Amino acid sequence: MADKEVILSAEGLRKLEEKLEYLKKVKRHEVAERIRKARQFGDINENSEYEDAKNEQSFIEGEILHLEKILRNAKLVDDVTLDPEIIGLWSRVRLEDLDTGEKVEYTIVGSTESDPGEHKISDESPVGRAILGHRAGDEVVVHVPAGTLRYRILEVSR
Repeated sequence: MADKEVILSAEGLRKLEEKLEYLKKVKRHEVAERIRKARQFGDINENSEYEDAKNEQSFIEGEILHLEKILRNAKLVDDVTLDPEIIGLWSRVRLEDLDTGEKVEYTIVGSTESDPGEHKISDESPVGRAILGHRAGDEVVVHVPAGTLRYRILEVSR
């Protein structure tokens, strides 16, 4: 089965490359040093420092492999060529919940770059998927695990 293409912005690509470099050049060496020091404590079968360091090493190596896979399958999309009036990746949208009147703002990003705390939602999330391809003035229905949400798209920008 082919690996899934990962759509990234230039900023998202840069952040992933920086994280990968940090893991390879800094964290990998820090953990190797922890393992070396833990071995000096004696029997590694009953050495919690050694076991913790080996677990961290496994986690870091797994994260390195994961990031390398993402970067191998990355497709950089230039948002300049996209229609600014139609919601797509890197669109900033302002929505109004038609049931509560609450207004929310999101930036639509690829799943790798999503960060709800920064109001960046994935194009694969229920809200992201429902509003893709729409424009300001449209009303959309979003099916979420808790039920159904209804939004009016107030603004779209890049």
